[in-house]
Amino acid sequence: MKAFKALGKPAITAVLLGLLLMYYCPNSAFAASGGRVGGKVFSSRSSSSSSSKSYLSSPSSSSRLLSSSYSSRWLSSSSCSSQCLSDSVCKPSPLGFSGGGDGGVGVDDGSSRSFFMFLMVLAAFALVYRFLSNKFHGSVVTATEKTSVVLKLQVGLSGRARQLQRELNRIADIADTSSPKGLSYVLTETTVALLQHPDDCISGYSAVDLKRSMEDCEERFDQLSVEERGKFDEETLVNVNNIKRQRTSSQGDSGFSNEYIVITILVAAKGVHKLPVIRGSENLKEALQKLGSIPSSRILAVEVLWTPQNENDCLSEQELLEDYPLLRPLSVHDGDMGRC
Repeated sequence: MKAFKALGKPAITAVLLGLLLMYYCPNSAFAASGGRVGGKVFSSRSSSSSSSKSYLSSPSSSSRLLSSSYSSRWLSSSSCSSQCLSDSVCKPSPLGFSGGGDGGVGVDDGSSRSFFMFLMVLAAFALVYRFLSNKFHGSVVTATEKTSVVLKLQVGLSGRARQLQRELNRIADIADTSSPKGLSYVLTETTVALLQHPDDCISGYSAVDLKRSMEDCEERFDQLSVEERGKFDEETLVNVNNIKRQRTSSQGDSGFSNEYIVITILVAAKGVHKLPVIRGSENLKEALQKLGSIPSSRILAVEVLWTPQNENDCLSEQELLEDYPLLRPLSVHDGDMGRC
């Protein structure tokens, strides 16, 4: 009886209610479920780039033409000289070589010297052109082509954006994530879906990491992917490199409405790309537009990760602050086109 009377006290009742909430709401004991869609094409891009390099480093057609022309003229002059050695008279050559009267070889010094200088000038021009061309491709074009970048955009949304969860599920279900065009589709559709839900966006974060080699770029991309995946308790929907996996969340329906949704977009691309610092809705809109407009020919890898993936899961404010500390609230200004 004393125990039952004690339960009636307000303090004890509050403690019991808190324990019940912690038991029933998965956001207090579990991380929310996660979805993941994307893939990588680093190897195919590297092979195409090496074939391009071999093409650029091969001798130019003009230098090959000059070399063959010079060789043919040298051979014709040599044959004429050998013929002159056997004949007493050699017909004048249009290149300035003429046969001598005593069985020797006579040369028109002025014409031959002029022609020789002409060949030397052409050869020098070809060498200089090739050197400058290779240097240009190596220092300007190659500097841009070899440079790659890893982009990260993270968006926090209110839990009422259930339609956005369904849209991401649909993208993951139908996307071909084994090709650059398929990855471009994932990126474009995700950015468009976010742009269509401006009222639900509440926070954001962007980062740009420039790399000078494909290996460093891929390593950084994988590192960020692993970090984001580590925030999920379980991946309930996956489509990566066309390997698909789906399972029902083990948490079931909590009976509580979701508080927040977080979407992370990771992109590795060739060349130099920039994202604005996310301070307000206009910055977020600009960043989404920039990501969505990256050509498929530049894309090396794309991954979109979101939590919770299951509409019945809930991501609490405490989890949002602990797992995504870099998210910053979006400032709202009058006249903003995106009303985040």
